[in-house]
Amino acid sequence: MFVVQPVVPANAAENLLSYNKPTTTSSIEDASFAGNYAVDGDAATRWASAEGSDPQWISVDLGGPAAITKVKLLWEAAYASEYKVQTSSDGTSWSDVKSVTGSDGTVDEVAGLSASGQYVRIYGTKRATPYGYSLFELEVYGTRSGGGDVDPPTAPAGLRVTSSTADSVSLAWDPASDNVGVTGYEILRNGNVVATSATTSFADTGLASGTGFTYTVRARDAAGNLSAASAPVQGATQPGGSNGTVLVVAGDIAKPELPGEHTKTAKLIEGIKPSYVLTVGDNQYDNGTLSEYQSYYDKTWGKFKNITRPTPGNHEWYDQLKGYKAYFGSIATPQGKPYYSYDVGDFHFVALDSDPLTDGGSDAAQLAWLRDDLARNQKACVVGYWHHPRFNSGKYGDDKSTAPFWTELLKVRADLVFGGHDHHYERIKPLNASGKVDEANGIRTAIVGIGGDSLYTQIKPRVGVEKSFAKHGVMKLVLNGKSYSWEIIGTDGKVLDKAGPYTCR
Repeated sequence: MFVVQPVVPANAAENLLSYNKPTTTSSIEDASFAGNYAVDGDAATRWASAEGSDPQWISVDLGGPAAITKVKLLWEAAYASEYKVQTSSDGTSWSDVKSVTGSDGTVDEVAGLSASGQYVRIYGTKRATPYGYSLFELEVYGTRSGGGDVDPPTAPAGLRVTSSTADSVSLAWDPASDNVGVTGYEILRNGNVVATSATTSFADTGLASGTGFTYTVRARDAAGNLSAASAPVQGATQPGGSNGTVLVVAGDIAKPELPGEHTKTAKLIEGIKPSYVLTVGDNQYDNGTLSEYQSYYDKTWGKFKNITRPTPGNHEWYDQLKGYKAYFGSIATPQGKPYYSYDVGDFHFVALDSDPLTDGGSDAAQLAWLRDDLARNQKACVVGYWHHPRFNSGKYGDDKSTAPFWTELLKVRADLVFGGHDHHYERIKPLNASGKVDEANGIRTAIVGIGGDSLYTQIKPRVGVEKSFAKHGVMKLVLNGKSYSWEIIGTDGKVLDKAGPYTCR
């Protein structure tokens, strides 16, 4: 076996040689998974081969002869259990440098290499899944050799935050030096390249408010040599227009893989620092068992377990809620049932279990509890959330089975309902019982099935839809007195949508 550890910046002795260099692949799943996405410095994009056949490969042209000392691979869930690291001087004749067996995916570091060549190829010989091969990042380290400029610039020093607003962070750093000359700098936010600058300053804009980020900077010269990364610096945007209570909302979260998109959405929560985390079901795939929760969800979103107010989805019911209840304990069943209520300031939240309704039952006990709970409520604002949305533009469409929930909430003029199940985001105007827009008496809806599992792109906006897309992220919900607003924050920290503020009835 080889050493497995998180991706870290290259040190001065080992330069990153593969960034944004030309790639060649044996196949691609489609154009959105081309080879260049494995060398773009962005762990949210990836190369994916065609499914179901061996061998498959991806190669990178380093731009000239190089001494190669290390290769790092950040695998998606479709990884190679066996593969070869190969080099070539011409991209045609290949030599084996290292044969890897027994890989468990995640991050592979193949270190201590003593190889040379202009081209490096990862040659997959055995798939670990029925799918293809998929790499978020292929990183080749070493030093350039041969003619021309092969010396990289020094790492930029003195990286600092000079100012910030509610949606921006401004940075500055000291100039790097080079034997020929530095031509520009690359700015990395949370480990991903987000911009370039020809000067020693940069303003990162369009960010989520009240959120923290980690920045580094690299220098590049005219020959394309890339420096090591600067020392990291922490930056944060200012809070938004209000200093209300902050919550995070999302569902359809943890696939059985690490790292994965739920790793990235969990990092967003770390930066947001909410008072509560609300989940709208399907927290853990594929069957919501305790072992799955402990292996995946617990290592990412589990960091926020004590402030989580969850609801179950159909994938939790595949295990008859046994894993869900065992993992969350009384957090998921504070009143002895998988549905409950609680208050936050002027807001009353009802967390419901929609699966018994969608599975053909009536769940008279839950509906009786809901009526009684809403009748007892003394708060001005009412919010409901559950897994299967009543109204929905995704592939599953409107779900009449959850109409009883909607009807009871309409009776008390509830303000807002969140759902998941379809793996996309959409914001919908207030709707009545028939699904028609009713600004005065209807309920506003948001579907937030973007927490980490594979996205669904089959979106045909229904009546009342104001915004929709299929991108991973979380909702940052802000409660301020009797009003609320939210931002949808993508895994890169950018704001994808804003809503509100709205005033409760």
